[in-house]
Amino acid sequence: MTLGRVVKVEVRGVPKPAGSKRVFMVGKGRKRRPVVTDDCAKGQDWRATVQHEITRQYAGEPLAGPVAVCFDFTMPRPAGHLGRRGLRPSAPAYPTVKPDVTKLIRAVEDAATGLLWRDDSQVTTQVGTKQYGARVGVVITCRPLEALEEGGSHASGNMGRQAGRVGAARDTGAEEPAQAPQARRV
Repeated sequence: MTLGRVVKVEVRGVPKPAGSKRVFMVGKGRKRRPVVTDDCAKGQDWRATVQHEITRQYAGEPLAGPVAVCFDFTMPRPAGHLGRRGLRPSAPAYPTVKPDVTKLIRAVEDAATGLLWRDDSQVTTQVGTKQYGARVGVVITCRPLEALEEGGSHASGNMGRQAGRVGAARDTGAEEPAQAPQARRV
């Protein structure tokens, strides 16, 4: 269930991942200190673009409490996917190449901290998609969640789900089992 409003921010540009973090010790003796670096050097420009668009499109205070967030990334198609007659039949429907969606999410999540929500730890429900398209960028949709209801669970609603979309979370209307059944060999 929702409490308050849904915040939607569209950021145009080629999404860049937040690379793996590396820590180096610099200095000598008592002045020795850790320095954290990011593998993706171009990621800072992307994070700055995300922050700029958030401040331009959302003027409110950072959301308080638990939030559900959906990140819909649209990636540019490589030139090799296109021929003289348009999209080649051999071109994949979805981008199954780097960067992976979790690192794309991490970059946007870090950029949105302090602007859309106060801290990353508030993100309790997260959906990420990566697809090819003409309007390259990311659409961030977030909303505050209510506290757990008397029934023992919260409804995450249709966060990030679109009818007919491959890979969308299923909503059967039935209650999920407490534990998933063990896989059996056939």
